[in-house]
Amino acid sequence: MERYAARKMKEQLADFARELGERYGPSVLPRPAARPRPQAAPPSVRHGDHAGAEPADSLAESVTFADDVVRAPTLALGLVPRSDGGYGIAVRYRLGLPRARAVVRRIADEVGPDADVRRTGRIRPLSELGPRRLAPTSQAEGETDHVRPLRPGVSIGHVGVTAGTLGAFVRRPGVPGELYALSNYHVLAGSPKASPGDVVLQPGPADGGLMPGDRVGELTRVARLVSGEVCATDAAIARLDSADVDHAYPVGPVVRIARPVGGETVEKVGRTTAVTRGRVTAIELDDVIVGYEDLGALSFDDQVEIEGNGAPFSRGGDSGALVYREDGTAIGLLFAGSESGGQGGKGLTYANPIDVVLETMEVELAATER
Repeated sequence: MERYAARKMKEQLADFARELGERYGPSVLPRPAARPRPQAAPPSVRHGDHAGAEPADSLAESVTFADDVVRAPTLALGLVPRSDGGYGIAVRYRLGLPRARAVVRRIADEVGPDADVRRTGRIRPLSELGPRRLAPTSQAEGETDHVRPLRPGVSIGHVGVTAGTLGAFVRRPGVPGELYALSNYHVLAGSPKASPGDVVLQPGPADGGLMPGDRVGELTRVARLVSGEVCATDAAIARLDSADVDHAYPVGPVVRIARPVGGETVEKVGRTTAVTRGRVTAIELDDVIVGYEDLGALSFDDQVEIEGNGAPFSRGGDSGALVYREDGTAIGLLFAGSESGGQGGKGLTYANPIDVVLETMEVELAATER
C-alpha cells in the first residue's frame, strides 16, 4: 500500500479496534473527541494554573493505573515499511490475554498479508523500575561519571530522580546567550511536584551526582502530560549554568532534523548502553500505552518504534537519548521501551518524533555556536 492508503486504513482500523475493545471489555482509556495540541509550560503550572490542566489535588484521583490498562483489549496501530517501498499496518498488543488476542485476530484478518503483529508486553519509561530497570552504574556501558564539558549521552537527572540521558543541546529563539539540555520529563522533572529552578545534576543521583559539585543547571520547561488525554511527547529542558559544551560527540554537530519514513538505520548514545544501532520498524503508532509510576497510564500518538540490531537498542537509563540517522540527522527523542517484541524477545524502543518535541518545547537544536 502507498503511505496515504495505509494511513487511511489505520484510521479505519482504529475505530474498529475500539468498537471490538468495548465489546470484549470496556476500555479504561477513552479517546477524547479531539486531540489537544502538544503544549509545554514551566513545571509549577503543569497541573492547575495551566489552561485545561487538572488541579494538583485531584491528580491522584484521575490517574489511570497501568495494570488496568494492560488488561483491557486495546491495540497500538501504526505503519510498517515494506521491502517494495510500500507500507503495511503495525499491530501491537501488550499482554496475551484471550480477549486481547481475539481483537488482534479480527484486526489482522481485516488487514490481511500486510499486517505486522507483535506482542510488546508492558511499555515503560526507560528510567523507572520494572523489567527494564535502571542498570547499576557498574554495569552501564555509557558515561556515568562527572563529564565536563557536557556532551550528549551522559548521565543526567533531576536532583530527586535516578538518572537518564542528556539527549541534545537546544536554544530558545529570542533568548540569546542561554543554552538548554534536552531530555525527558521523567528524567529532568520526574514528578508533578517538580518546580522551576529545581537543580539538575550530572551525573544523575543514581550515578553519584551530588550538590553542589555536580550541578549543571535548573529545570525550566516540561511537556504537558495529563492522564486521560492523548500525549505527544515526554520532554523537558533545563537551562545550563555554562554554555561550554561539546556539540560534536559522537557523530559531529547534529543540525538537521527529519521525519522518519520507516526502515532507516539509526543510532543513539545513552547513559546505559552507549552507542547502539537499530532500525525504525514502525512509524505513526497511535494508542501506545506507557505506564508511569507517578502519572499512571498515558496514551501516546504518532510514535516511532525501533528494534535493535541483534541486541537491545536501549535499556533503563537511556531515556532522553537523541535518535539520529547514520548521516547525523535527528529523528526522535527516546523515552520508553517494551518488555518483548524485538529480536530474540529483547524488547522494542519508542521515541517521540523530534520535530514534535522541538515544536512543543519551543526550541531549536543548538549544535553550532552563533
